[in-house]
Amino acid sequence: MKAVEGGVCAPKGFRASGVAAGIKPGSTKLDCALIVSDAPATVAGMFTTNVMKSPPVYRNQDVCAAGSARAVFLNSGNANAATGERGHADVQTTVEAVAGALGIGAEETCVCSTGVIGVPLPMDRIQNGINNCAKALSAAGSPDAAVAIMTTDTVPKEFAYEVELSSGTVRLGAIAKGSGMISPNMATMLCTITTDVSVTAADLRSMLQAAVDLSFHQMCIDNDLSTSDTVLILANGESGIPPIDPDSNDREQFQAALTELCQELAMALVRDGEGASKFIEIAVSGTASDDDAKTIARAIGNSQLCKTAFFGEDANWGRFACAAGYAGVAFDPADLMITLGDLPICSGGLAADYAEEDAAAIMKQHDIRLTVSVGDGSGRATFWTSDLSHDYVSINADYRT
Repeated sequence: MKAVEGGVCAPKGFRASGVAAGIKPGSTKLDCALIVSDAPATVAGMFTTNVMKSPPVYRNQDVCAAGSARAVFLNSGNANAATGERGHADVQTTVEAVAGALGIGAEETCVCSTGVIGVPLPMDRIQNGINNCAKALSAAGSPDAAVAIMTTDTVPKEFAYEVELSSGTVRLGAIAKGSGMISPNMATMLCTITTDVSVTAADLRSMLQAAVDLSFHQMCIDNDLSTSDTVLILANGESGIPPIDPDSNDREQFQAALTELCQELAMALVRDGEGASKFIEIAVSGTASDDDAKTIARAIGNSQLCKTAFFGEDANWGRFACAAGYAGVAFDPADLMITLGDLPICSGGLAADYAEEDAAAIMKQHDIRLTVSVGDGSGRATFWTSDLSHDYVSINADYRT
């Protein structure tokens, strides 16, 4: 597997675009994106578990249930969430407009919206955005699409990989947005993944879920689960190689590549967290199961006290131990080991013999690895989180205005 250029257009048979439609009045930023497969594609998705799901989420769930799609239209600046029947009607108008502009079926069209909640879409601008996106479609359009879906993001997130399977070469590409409202329990962001493999819808969803479980479910910025979280993957088979056999080594290879792609995106989202000045990787081991390790890692990564300790560059290992202890996983405190970078700071549930200045030097780094062991079990997990800064409060205090 190797990294390649092209984002969502790296796989064969995909085009994309991004344009400015003024979704937010007075804004000249790119805010509408379109991703299109030139051939019918298998589709799968994962979505928010928030009860206040946005109308686009319901739409995409229906398309994924049918298993086939050709296009994904995305807009930033307005989430079309908590908009009632008007929101659902606007989604239908949007997919019909996309279908008309592309000459495809409305039932083959997904739509994603991100931004302010509770405000109806400006449909005249959405219509212009659709028309201009359709005209601008290009095999080099992924960078514009990646920028167009950004809200409080400071950098676009775009990756692509090439994978050698036994019967030939395939590619995967993706764009994603997310900087706030990032919490586990679903991919709390928007992400569109493209690939030119041929695979059944059921197997595609199985592989997507496995990848998401080890990536987007294992990250946190602020513990807020959005109304719009969506991860979509389209597989159009344009690589020309035979369909992936669910019992083959090729499937394992593709699964590994998809998981790594999602993990790269997850880490990029956390690195660009609202107001974040630190990127923290938490590795937990020694539990009875991987799920137990995930639970402990998530408790530490979600803890506001732990996140503020990282921001304050305070190696307060007691906060990490406390969070591990209340996670809900039983372990003997005498087995607790915590390492900051390469420096043991807790041994046997007690303070290790270390120099405070050495711990302080590690806490000043941008990338920090915290390793926690609670026994000799085989369970392990990795979780990514950011610190909690003054800037996070400032960004979100006036997000709507």
